[in-house]
Amino acid sequence: MSADPFAALPYRPCVGLMIVNPQGRVFVGKRIDNKEGDAWQMPQGGIDEGEDLVTAAMRELYEETGLTADHVTVLAHSREEHLYDLPAELLGKLWKGKYRGQRQAWMLLRFNGQDADVKLDAHDPAEFCEWKWVEPDQLADLIVPFKKRVYRQVVEEFRALI
Repeated sequence: MSADPFAALPYRPCVGLMIVNPQGRVFVGKRIDNKEGDAWQMPQGGIDEGEDLVTAAMRELYEETGLTADHVTVLAHSREEHLYDLPAELLGKLWKGKYRGQRQAWMLLRFNGQDADVKLDAHDPAEFCEWKWVEPDQLADLIVPFKKRVYRQVVEEFRALI
């Protein structure tokens, strides 16, 4: 028997959205269900069976921010997927225990709307209780520890376009 019962689990396919405003600041939301304190993240979520990346991205954009494709312009897609593993204390608990972590395809979106267009309660249940714009280099300091590496990679990949 394997020493790590979770090693054979797959990574959950996901999309991540780096939404930047014209000033080059990035949208982050504070998760309602975060028990670890003051952690913020960029919108992200699972890619449903049969969805392509753009369809999943626009669905997640609306569900988490209330924004639609009319509020953003797609600037770039990540060159490769970014993987992270769940910490040991979350393995077998999140996502019905079906995944060991996530494999995320990221999109860079330019926000063309107004701050008033953001509606965190567009989807029930809402995922974020607050939101704000932050400098790209602040992102890794705001996210839960096990996602910091991915956030640093995404910032570096998109830096020239932000």
